[in-house]
Amino acid sequence: MILRKQFLEHVGQTSPSPMMVEVERAEGSFFYTPEGKRYFDLVAGVSVSNVGHANPDVVRAVQEQAAKYMHVMVYGEMVERPQVEYARRIAELLPGNLDCVYFVNSGAEAVEVALKLAKRYTGRTELISMRRAYHGSTHGAMSMMGTPEGEEWKSEFRPLLPDVKSIEFNSFEDLQQITQRTAGVLCEVVQGEAGVRLPNPEWLRALRARCSEVGALLIFDEIQTGMGRTGKMFASTKYGVTPDVVCLAKAFGGGMPLGGVAANREVLYSFTNNPCLGHITTFGGHPVCCAAGLAALNYLINNNIVDSVERKGELFEEHLKHHPRILEIRRSGLLLALELGKPEYLYRLMEIFKEEGIMSDWFLYCDTAFRISPPLTISESEIEECCEIITRSLDRL
Repeated sequence: MILRKQFLEHVGQTSPSPMMVEVERAEGSFFYTPEGKRYFDLVAGVSVSNVGHANPDVVRAVQEQAAKYMHVMVYGEMVERPQVEYARRIAELLPGNLDCVYFVNSGAEAVEVALKLAKRYTGRTELISMRRAYHGSTHGAMSMMGTPEGEEWKSEFRPLLPDVKSIEFNSFEDLQQITQRTAGVLCEVVQGEAGVRLPNPEWLRALRARCSEVGALLIFDEIQTGMGRTGKMFASTKYGVTPDVVCLAKAFGGGMPLGGVAANREVLYSFTNNPCLGHITTFGGHPVCCAAGLAALNYLINNNIVDSVERKGELFEEHLKHHPRILEIRRSGLLLALELGKPEYLYRLMEIFKEEGIMSDWFLYCDTAFRISPPLTISESEIEECCEIITRSLDRL
């Protein structure tokens, strides 16, 4: 109780009603309180802990790199093995000619870099995002939160970036608003905080074609969907569309804070001149974070984790879709939104989940559906046990 009281007194808060579950330790698909209560983690840090909590390979990589060196010099000046090896592996896995990675600290910073890069490379100023988009809380990223859903967060922080507009996700007609004035179009491949809204693959291809036609950079936000979450290492490959720029974070760091922007080397080279130091960051690409991210990536590949993601997502869907409280399940891999239809059901269910030993959450723009995005390493037997608890909880509504 003392620690929780000090948490409220001394740790900056983001809302008047934090979850207030104290974490003693975490392992695999679970975390535990000091009292020993076990929780199924169905949030995974919002798609961060893809390889499970306390993954031994990641822990070992962090320990070994920390013993060699941590921060040496601002990013981009020194040759550091974890950065180089991780960038090379990511470039090998990304589609098309996305062969270069610029490391940063977070998803929001990755978005900021991508927006600056689009302006710098094209010489244009207009930026376009999607309605119901979420890209982060810094000024630039917040500017790209599509109205009207994002207005609740944006209104008290204006003025934000000028020359920004939003179009409708999956709208073919709205693609005509992308013109030769447009520097970049920022798009989640699967809209996460809108409540897992899936793309029309034909629309994604039309978006790609329109950006190519007018010379705008197509930027995919894969911060939630990257690193295997949708059943492919990157959602862009799942849906068969290659962007000009990819923003990565969350699971990209293997549980450590790390973001990145991947693009063709020629595009990223724009930051080196006119002016140089087009984006600079002290801790971006921290060697310990890169070592953790690389270890997590290797774990996913060496253990064929991503190959099992679609089947695991199907298992959740099969076990839960017939419950009368579930109106709809929207899913891409192990990113699921289970629609209840009423906010009051959702808020009550969150309290029941805490009692029953499940940590879930809702979505920023969808307070009628709950989230299932567990570690990708969750076993089929754990899924079955978890679904039994979810069903019992739903029965209590």
